[in-house]
Amino acid sequence: MENKPAVLVLADGTVFKGKAIGKIGTTTGEIAFNTGMTGYQEVFTDPSYHRQILIMNTAHIGNYGVHEDEIESDSMKISGLVVKKFSPYYSRPAGNGSLQEFMEKDGCVGISDIDTRALVRHIRNAGAMNAIISSDNLDVDKLKAELARVPSMEGLELSSEVTSKSPWTMGDENSEIRVSLLDLGVKRNIARCLAERGCYVKVFPMNSSLDEMLAFEPNGFMLSNGPGDPGAMSNTVELVKDIVNTGKPVFGICLGHQVLAISQGLETEKMHNGHRGINHPVKNLLTGKGEITSQNHGFVVSRDSIENNPNIELTHIHLNDDTVAGIQLKDKKVFSVQYHPEASAGPHDSRYLFDQFVENMVGVSANKDLV
Repeated sequence: MENKPAVLVLADGTVFKGKAIGKIGTTTGEIAFNTGMTGYQEVFTDPSYHRQILIMNTAHIGNYGVHEDEIESDSMKISGLVVKKFSPYYSRPAGNGSLQEFMEKDGCVGISDIDTRALVRHIRNAGAMNAIISSDNLDVDKLKAELARVPSMEGLELSSEVTSKSPWTMGDENSEIRVSLLDLGVKRNIARCLAERGCYVKVFPMNSSLDEMLAFEPNGFMLSNGPGDPGAMSNTVELVKDIVNTGKPVFGICLGHQVLAISQGLETEKMHNGHRGINHPVKNLLTGKGEITSQNHGFVVSRDSIENNPNIELTHIHLNDDTVAGIQLKDKKVFSVQYHPEASAGPHDSRYLFDQFVENMVGVSANKDLV
């Protein structure tokens, strides 16, 4: 298989030349890198990556193909893919197809044969920035002009582009534990982890009202992951503030964690280049135990703002840079984490958080009246 040439241009003018993979075309987005060694299909279908061009640090991508059970949403959500070595063929007996076919089906433009190590080192030093990949236009000057029109990730509300169009459910409808899940760009495995613990989950689009979510008669609320800048989600922040004020248990993950924090008077900030991978060390400050976690975020809750809020307790920290990895409210059964305890295929160190949420909901009234 002979690939067409392709080019990658960064916002600071850096240019990399390689070979086309996936769909032939042009794509833009904020460039980011993932350090995970496995699970590329779950990563590519994670809605939190919407509008991002993703570099995979692993040298070989595509070798085990794709499988219909290993997706986190209805399609690929990354804007583009950058890899070192790409395999259009796969040798996995259980595979349902090649990654090349999957990318073509979902319209994902990519580039291979890039020195990804040099590229990642450059981004680590220079910080997050926009980029453009093209395999149908190799004129660098024209690509730079097109890239200059792409908005920064800071200030973008993107959840509305990936949230469910209508409510859907998972789990045993006869369960005594019911969860209303606010979809800001949910990974399916979040709902699955709750259903595996006996919960009946109803997933609500992000523009749902509190009354609609209460009509499900939930014992608690789940706030999902998602893409974009939490500081640009004022309507969602107000909804989450009202959710917290119901007095029912709440569990937030990633973007849900950030929006929850803002609703309680905390602040968020853009990171230099974010955390993305499946090998991030976190310390639980309540137990003293460490956990290896999966993470995917470019914004983080300000630690200074926590120290100025007497009702917020810092529960988890990222051990690489001491950034906020988890919080809880002191006066309610409300907590959240910056990482992904539902991570599939793993790691599974943090699955206990779902058990903690279920324990918080046991004995909580499921009627729709505020408690």
